[in-house]
Amino acid sequence: MSDPRGFLKVRTRRELAERPAAERVADWFDVHSEHGAQPWTAAQASRCMDCGTPFCMTGCPLGNIIPEFNDLVSQGKWEDAYHRLSLTNNFPEVTGRVCPAPCEHACVLAIHQPATTIKNDELTIIDQAFELGYVTPMPPQRLTDMTVAIVGSGPAGLACAQQLTRAGHTVVVYERDDAPGGLMRYGIPNFKLDKHLIDKRVEQMTAEGTRFRLSTEIGKDISWDDLRSRYDAVIVAIGSGVPRDVAIPGRELEGIHFAMDFLPDTTRRLSGSPLKHDISAQGRHVVVIGGGDTGSDCLGSCLRQGAKDVTVLQINDREPVERPEGHPWPTYARTYQKTTSMAEGGTYLYDTYSVAFSAAPTDASHADGDEPAGVAIEPRLEASGFLADAEHHVTGVKVVTVGPGADGPRTRQPGTERILPADLVLISIGFAHPDTASLLDQMPVELDTRGNVARDDQFATTQEGVFVCGDAGRGQSLVVWAIAEGRSCAAAVDRYLNGSTELSSPIAATDRPMALPRTR
Repeated sequence: MSDPRGFLKVRTRRELAERPAAERVADWFDVHSEHGAQPWTAAQASRCMDCGTPFCMTGCPLGNIIPEFNDLVSQGKWEDAYHRLSLTNNFPEVTGRVCPAPCEHACVLAIHQPATTIKNDELTIIDQAFELGYVTPMPPQRLTDMTVAIVGSGPAGLACAQQLTRAGHTVVVYERDDAPGGLMRYGIPNFKLDKHLIDKRVEQMTAEGTRFRLSTEIGKDISWDDLRSRYDAVIVAIGSGVPRDVAIPGRELEGIHFAMDFLPDTTRRLSGSPLKHDISAQGRHVVVIGGGDTGSDCLGSCLRQGAKDVTVLQINDREPVERPEGHPWPTYARTYQKTTSMAEGGTYLYDTYSVAFSAAPTDASHADGDEPAGVAIEPRLEASGFLADAEHHVTGVKVVTVGPGADGPRTRQPGTERILPADLVLISIGFAHPDTASLLDQMPVELDTRGNVARDDQFATTQEGVFVCGDAGRGQSLVVWAIAEGRSCAAAVDRYLNGSTELSSPIAATDRPMALPRTR
């Protein structure tokens, strides 16, 4: 490091400032008020200890060379820092904004001080690189006669495509939507990830030689077996698109939707694209079932659409502020993280289980100060679990508090049942597995026990020349893991086509996060 004692001189962690919540909730722009290099950026990067064994790199699925790019940032060498970062990460403009930064949880400095600002440094590097013109196309020096089709343009598919294109293969990406990006475009709201960033990267990829076929659904517009006959290799990168549902009374009522039916249309409204579901939170009492990242995105989006109030239900208890004893360093610490959306408004209810949906009018009275604003108290319990009105539209969600008891840690607590007013309910409890109906019908591949596309350690499916990467093979995961999957799958496909490869492979198909299960 340029200053090996930097972590002793700068002990306070500082990150890019955010705009006031009252200001940003009125628009869909980036939540940050600061962008790019700041006067304090170099000092923050100098806090990196350049450890002999950099556990931060172990915590990162991409294997980013973190101490080296931190050192370059501390010296203001932005071009060198960008080239070092781009050796391992195809889309740092995405991970720098939405990654939960497992690298920081594994930071050695985090044992005694706040972790080094690795994610912030990564974001600053790529923003500087775009601003200063360092991000340029890298077309291959030679072309092979091999062709590859990639189905799906999410982070895994795009990373795989860029790697294989740069290796000299002719790559065509098929996307059923009208624009590439997958979850990055239609799953993550603009205030977290502006879509011009995806457009810039797609422009770079197109200049490098990657071809895109949009509004083309494989299995419908082109059959899977026909696609296989056209290319030397096919890569399935369709994500994990089948949402988990809630099997509780009243699920069939109107006004109850999956989060991923709601969130994509928020982006389509902003871009002028045709809506698929036309779900709006404006003027509504909204209940979001599920308190993860997607639930937080629903919260922020509903507030921006003008919801009357938003309540997010989380079945788990609130995580501790400090690293729990059951999650020792350097594993990923399940600690309480307040998202930007949580700071903007709404109510989170922890240890809360959804019992039933109600279509009966809800009591507008509030509890004696114990319940968050906007939460109504259920006047009585019905044996059927819900009441239906003439319109068959949801008006409330029956919930109950859970906690330790005779039935385990999530025992329903007597006397805690109540109804939350809700005329819009968004289900955000994750995804079960990829939608493989047409794939299994037209080009049968084996599935694993969880419904994902089965693969070997080289990302190969049971069909010759067909590979799978990203959530379609791994199961629901993070963007950073999807990028790592795409890069590693590209190396495997390049080896399959050429007999050898020079492409990097940061993970094996069987690798899993360095994390422990919840203690409760």
